[in-house]
Amino acid sequence: MDTQEQFRQVMDKCRDVFSKKLHDYGAAWRILRPSSVTDQILIKANRIRSLEVKGVSMVGEGIYPEFQAIINYGIIGLIQLELGYAEKEDMPADQALNFYDKYAKKAYELMMRKNHDYDEAWRSMRISSYTDLILMKIYRTKEIEGNNGQTLVSEGVDANYMDMINYSAFGLIKLDFGE
Repeated sequence: MDTQEQFRQVMDKCRDVFSKKLHDYGAAWRILRPSSVTDQILIKANRIRSLEVKGVSMVGEGIYPEFQAIINYGIIGLIQLELGYAEKEDMPADQALNFYDKYAKKAYELMMRKNHDYDEAWRSMRISSYTDLILMKIYRTKEIEGNNGQTLVSEGVDANYMDMINYSAFGLIKLDFGE
């Protein structure tokens, strides 16, 4: 199986989780400001790193659902950057899924462009390196947010969310399909 198909499969699983949570909770996430989304991703990435270091989970969930959550929160972050946050839930499930698909497609397209240029270097990396890179991207994002989105030479918050999505997808591919 090739990278394109593996990426689609793990993203389909993430979309399924997102869709089921939409059913259970609606689009309650619409009230989150982008900085709060970044902090949610930080919590998930810190938990992955903690589990990688400690080697055991006290609540019975492993790193797989945390990588899925980073993908889903990353897409939520991109939606929030585009639309702004809402004062209350304001989006029906079908519209939320359309936005999800839009940004999942953009993440896929970016992954394919970078994968071409980097010649699938991600396959030689350890899953723990994806975790560290995600954490670095989070801290970069927090700096950009602290500077009101202004950068001198760097990409913005949206590019960092996209990279977090793709590093998480690589982690899920390795967990699903092995090295």
